[in-house]
Amino acid sequence: MNQVIETLMNHRSIRKFSDKPLNNVQIRTIVESAQRASTSSNVMAYSIIGVSDQVLKEKLYAISGHKHVKKNGHLLIFCADLHRLEQLDGIEHTENLESTEQFIVGTIDASLAAQNAVVAAESLGLGICFLGSLRNDIQAFNDVLELPDHVVPLFGLAIGYPAEIPDIKPRLPFPAIYHENQYIPFDKQKHFIQEYDQTMKDYYESRNSNNKQETWTEQMSQKYKKPTRMDVGPFVKSKNLNKQ
Repeated sequence: MNQVIETLMNHRSIRKFSDKPLNNVQIRTIVESAQRASTSSNVMAYSIIGVSDQVLKEKLYAISGHKHVKKNGHLLIFCADLHRLEQLDGIEHTENLESTEQFIVGTIDASLAAQNAVVAAESLGLGICFLGSLRNDIQAFNDVLELPDHVVPLFGLAIGYPAEIPDIKPRLPFPAIYHENQYIPFDKQKHFIQEYDQTMKDYYESRNSNNKQETWTEQMSQKYKKPTRMDVGPFVKSKNLNKQ
C-alpha cells in the first residue's frame, strides 16, 4: 500500500480542532492541489472562498449549528460558479449556462476540487470535516457570502489541527457499492446491507464517544422520514441555474 492510498484509507471526519491557524503556505498548497483536480472541458465551474474572519465564521455558525464552523484552522467554502463564464466576451447564450447540465458540471467540478483539497490537507497531517449543514438556510448562506447571480454555495470544508482522533467509520461492503457491467438488483444487495447494519451497530456501541444503538438502515430511515432543505431547489433556480 503506497502513501496516497494509506492516507485515503485512514480518512475520518474531525469535529474538534486546536486553535492553531493554518499558515499561508498550507492554504495555498491545499487550494492549488484542489485546482489540479479534473474539470469538465477545462471549464473550472467553481470558486473557493476562504473564510478567516471570525465574525463571518460566527454568522456561518448560526446557520450550521456546528462549532467546528467557527473553531478551525481555516474554513473553505466551495461554490458552483457559472458567473465567471457569463462575464466572458463572446458568451451569448445565457440559457446554456442556466441549464441543468451546466449546474451538474459546476457541482461535480467543485466536489472533485474539494476531494483533492481533502487529500492534500490530510497528507500534511491536518484534519477536515465537510459542512453540508451550511445549506440548512441556503439563502442566508448565500447572503453572508454576498454571492452574485449564477453562483451557488454548495458546502464548507473545515480544516485544522485535530484535537481528537475519532475511530474510522466503517463503509458499506464492497459488493453493495461496486456493480460490474450492470446494476445489481436490491434483493441481491440486501444481504450486504444487513451485514453492514450489524457492523454499524457494533461500531456505534464500541466507539470512544457518542455511543448509541443504531443500525445504518435505522439511521437512513430517520434521516429521510421528513423532507429537509426543500428550499434548495427554488433557491438554485432563483440564482438562474438548473432552470432547464
